[in-house]
Amino acid sequence: MVSVEANNLDVKVDGSKLTITTDLDNEMGMSKSGKSMIVASTRGNVPVPENDAIKMGINVYKLT
Repeated sequence: MVSVEANNLDVKVDGSKLTITTDLDNEMGMSKSGKSMIVASTRGNVPVPENDAIKMGINVYKLT
């Protein structure tokens, strides 16, 4: 199993299963537009750990 934690995302790969966990109480700051609070983000597309051929792009936010 491989685990990567960054930007309030805990990403784990166990065999062919990808698990993503985030703390919904966390706040990383306002979006550039100022319309939402960022909770978690990959900040663009990033490779899945142990598999560079698969990419993920995740944004978790709440409207303000």
